Amino acid sequence: MEPIWAALTELWWIPPVVVSGGATGYLVKRRRSSMNGRRLGYDAARLELRQAQRDARAAADMARIARAEAARVAADRTASRADAEAVASARRALREAQRAARAAAAQVKASRVRLSIERSALSSGGTPPLERTRARHDAVLARWMEYETDPARVIAYPQMSDGRRPATAAFLDALQRARDARPSAEHRMTAEEFSAYRRAVDDLERAFEIAERAARGQAVQPELPDALWDAARTVVLRTSDSMVAWTQRWRRER
Repeated sequence: MEPIWAALTELWWIPPVVVSGGATGYLVKRRRSSMNGRRLGYDAARLELRQAQRDARAAADMARIARAEAARVAADRTASRADAEAVASARRALREAQRAARAAAAQVKASRVRLSIERSALSSGGTPPLERTRARHDAVLARWMEYETDPARVIAYPQMSDGRRPATAAFLDALQRARDARPSAEHRMTAEEFSAYRRAVDDLERAFEIAERAARGQAVQPELPDALWDAARTVVLRTSDSMVAWTQRWRRER
């Protein structure tokens, strides 16, 4: 037994080191997990900016091609090799390509704004990005449920529950997409998944606004460029902590 006790005496330091190492590893992993959670918005915004830049380059190329094609058709018209309808069609295609290029350029600017906001949020702390997005999602659900559960609103705005209405149908589709993209509590999201979920919530907010305005008989503009919606949503991002607090208060009152 003496050799065994001698070995145990010499190795007394191993269990404390293992325990200490495990605790340290757990703390590092927990901090890294927390940091990764806070980086979700920033990493997703970087991905979205890169995609917006690629889309803008492609749209600009298409606009240049359309301009060259319009010039060619105009020259053919001068030489009597094309008719007036061909010229008009080429000009329409050019206008559409130019409009798409402007929208894509605006999307790049909006993506840069979002990246700047997420960078500031990353350095200043505050509510994590996923929690902010869930709060926005919950806020739309809360507003919609008011039309479903308030008898006065049900009577005044029946269109909000009528899936045959185009605007309401579009909202219900967006509602399903956002529900499908929403992660469970235990799921660890990637930047790509978070970007998809945030975009689904963006679309849900837009669809609800259109459906609500249509139900109230107000003019709607469903073709509003994405960049303008993104610019408007920067206000939501800047006041995200207030939205989280509002959603939590609404849940308690219900």
